[in-house]
Amino acid sequence: MSKGAPGVRFAQLDRETPETRVEVVLDLDGGTRQDVSTGIGFFDHLLMAMAFHGALDLGVTAEGNLEIDDLHTVQDVGLLLGRAIAQALEESDPIERFASNHMPVSEALVLVAVDLNGRGQAFVEIPFSRPRIGAMATETVREFFQAVAANSGATIHLRKIAGDNDHHVCEAVFKGFGRTLRDATRRNERRPGAPVSKGKL
Repeated sequence: MSKGAPGVRFAQLDRETPETRVEVVLDLDGGTRQDVSTGIGFFDHLLMAMAFHGALDLGVTAEGNLEIDDLHTVQDVGLLLGRAIAQALEESDPIERFASNHMPVSEALVLVAVDLNGRGQAFVEIPFSRPRIGAMATETVREFFQAVAANSGATIHLRKIAGDNDHHVCEAVFKGFGRTLRDATRRNERRPGAPVSKGKL
C-alpha cells in the first residue's frame, strides 16, 4: 500500500528538535510489520507489543538526548505517533470512534478506553512501585499517552485494576491501548458518518 492511495489509512511523519530526531510510519490496517528503534530497549518492547496487538504496521526511529534522560525521546515519539494517528484517519471511512477493553498480562489487569472525539485528553491512573524498568522511567508512561492524546485528538483513559509487577502492568497498558485503538478505528459501514457528539467527532 502507498500513501495517498484510496482507502489507505497511512501516515509518515518526522520531527527534529534540539533534543530529538524522530520518524514514525503508521498504517492502521497493516499488522504484519513492526520495526522500532528508540535507543530505549523496554520502550521498544512496549511499542512493538502495542503495534502487534493493535494490528498496526508501525515503524519508529528515534535519536534523543539519552545521556540526560529518556523523557524527551518518549514524549516526542508519543507526539509524532499521535499526529500520525490523526493524519491516517483523515483518509478514513466512518469509524466506530469508541472502544474499551480490560487487558490482562499475568497478574496485571488494566482498563483502557478510547474516544476519538477531537478533544485530546489523557486520564492516567497507573501507579508504579519502582522508578525505572530497564532504561525507561515509569513516569514517562503518563507523558507518552498525554502526548499521544494531545496530538491525535483522542480522549484516553488508562486505569490499573490489579498488578504487582510493573513490567506486566506496562505491557498491559500498551497492549491494551493497541487493541483499543484497533477497535476504535475500525470502519463502521452501518452509518453514513462517524458518531458525533456536541459537534465534534
